[in-house]
Amino acid sequence: MPDILSTIILGIIQGLTEFLPVSSSGHIEIANYILGTDAAGEESLMTTIVLHAATALSTILVFRQDIISIISGIFSTRWNEEKKFALIIIVSMIPAVIVGLLFEDALESLFTQNMLLVGCMLLLTAVLLFLADKAKDTQKPVGFTAAIIVGIAQAIATLPGISRSGATISTSVLLGIDRTKAARFSFLMVIPLIFGKIAKDAIDGDFASTEVNVLALAAGFIAAFITGYLACVWMIALVKRSQLKYFSFYCMAVGLIAITTYFIH
Repeated sequence: MPDILSTIILGIIQGLTEFLPVSSSGHIEIANYILGTDAAGEESLMTTIVLHAATALSTILVFRQDIISIISGIFSTRWNEEKKFALIIIVSMIPAVIVGLLFEDALESLFTQNMLLVGCMLLLTAVLLFLADKAKDTQKPVGFTAAIIVGIAQAIATLPGISRSGATISTSVLLGIDRTKAARFSFLMVIPLIFGKIAKDAIDGDFASTEVNVLALAAGFIAAFITGYLACVWMIALVKRSQLKYFSFYCMAVGLIAITTYFIH
């Protein structure tokens, strides 16, 4: 399959699954397995980063008013809710930063199209979503303690097959946080991490050390950005209607298929 077409397909999958709680990393691994793409190392990492950057930018577009408000609050001379929320986001990033810095190589070694691992992690995501769907909805906002716990969930979600948005939203809801606030927090807390990861790889020279198909990357970026924007808007509406159980059923089905594929291959 041509590189451009493969990257567009991966971009669409990334855009849809980054925000829907079904694990973008798990679906990317499954797509690579189906497409027969065994690219590893820096070129594969480059594609992953570009697609994640696209979905991060789509998040910024969706939450542009919130982000502008937060930035304005940060530069205010007085303590305010925007400044507090920015600090909560920083606190939530700590677990993922620690895991990323200390276990980066170990985590990357798990992305080897291991259908058994992906399937098991998708089943775990399904359980989290099902439990969250049954949780009582409240008007509780995100606090500092919740931010640490949700941040730990985000760090664990670096494993292929665990949905980052599913893990963070489910954890927030199980902690009693308002569903809409949980979704907003989940999407905003990942933006600094994505751009931080891109900056780190740029400093390390990962972008410059290998030749890549620029046209394919551009096509994948556009596909991920458009589908990511649509999926983000859709997900916000779905969370408000408390319909996480349907994603739970989906993750369970895909997880079982992935596990079955592993054993019959």
